[in-house]
Amino acid sequence: MDAPPPARSTIGGEQLGLSGVQLAPKSGAPALPDDLTGQSWLVADAGTGEVLASNNAHLRLPPASTLKMLFADTVLPKFDRSTVHRVSLTELAGLGEGSSLVGVKEDLDYRVEDLWRGVFLASGNDAVHVLANMNGGVEQTVTQMQARADAMQAHDTHVISPDGYDNDGQVSSAYDLTLFARAGLRNADFRAYCATQTAQFPGGVDRTTGQRASFGIANTDRLLGKYPGLLGVKNGYTTNAGSTFAGAAERGGRTLLVTVMHPSSYMKVYEETAALLDWGFAAAGKVTPVGRLVDEPATPAQAQAPVQAQSSAKALAATTAATAAAVAARVHAPAAATVPTAARVGTVGWLAAGVCVAAAAAALLRMKAQQRRRRYRTRTLLLAGPVTVPEPVGATALQRR
Repeated sequence: MDAPPPARSTIGGEQLGLSGVQLAPKSGAPALPDDLTGQSWLVADAGTGEVLASNNAHLRLPPASTLKMLFADTVLPKFDRSTVHRVSLTELAGLGEGSSLVGVKEDLDYRVEDLWRGVFLASGNDAVHVLANMNGGVEQTVTQMQARADAMQAHDTHVISPDGYDNDGQVSSAYDLTLFARAGLRNADFRAYCATQTAQFPGGVDRTTGQRASFGIANTDRLLGKYPGLLGVKNGYTTNAGSTFAGAAERGGRTLLVTVMHPSSYMKVYEETAALLDWGFAAAGKVTPVGRLVDEPATPAQAQAPVQAQSSAKALAATTAATAAAVAARVHAPAAATVPTAARVGTVGWLAAGVCVAAAAAALLRMKAQQRRRRYRTRTLLLAGPVTVPEPVGATALQRR
């Protein structure tokens, strides 16, 4: 007798662990799109983390190249984008047969930012392997990716390869892939790469002129530039996974995340993502959330960050107080200072110490010389959501062929 299938995770809420479509409509809620074929899908608000609707949210399926989002979440912060790396032949070893490639060649120099464009636009497994080797090797990178997934409570995910190539036992879920997309969009470089439609990629050296050539690459995301306000994120396709896609779009100051896994055909993944995004924007305030995207637990160091920021701000303010007060004494009108606003997705943080100093100086300029002993405090700001992408005029939800 066959063993029963393993129980599904309930991370994010009990309802998300159930099979089938999960939806709690209120009066006036729009109906879900017809003919959805994805074995698993999820619609969530990136800002609040509320899951608006789902289907088999925790069903474990092969992720294909959408797993590259976790690779980027893990490795992207480690290298400056301007770093130049010479690729060796061994770094290109072990690529799966039929892998998607951007065209990295051995014994040539590449900037890290070019390699990342190869990852995001061309879904190049060759670029992934070079970056993984820069990170200490494929095996170490896989270990770090698994640790990152575990830290994010993405417990449906089992990593075997950093590029998402088909491997027995390599699985993820619509819920976990949505977590990876949400985390990635908090990184400005990640946002820039996944939103790039075309780029020039370094080619070989012309033997006659000695000059390095380049060639154009285009993002394989079929919705990018077609769906209004699309921010990215990552598509994928393999024999075992079929089509997979995690996408994010912004409309009216609201950002939605949609993940679709293994629909009935290749183009269906884009059609169903677009339809679910349309539904999600129309359903705002008209459905009761069926779960939520969990936030990564803060580490002890992160928990101490606000306290450290206050302490640093006070120390830095003290070092500039005398100078600022002297300036204030020489002017009769308050001086204006511009404090840049930090931009991140869905988290609350303290201003950096340097911004605190600027705020303190601005306050001192408004004071008279005898008020120089006055205490200053730093402010907390609610960090803004993902960068808004203007909706193209006349764009349709999806240009079907």
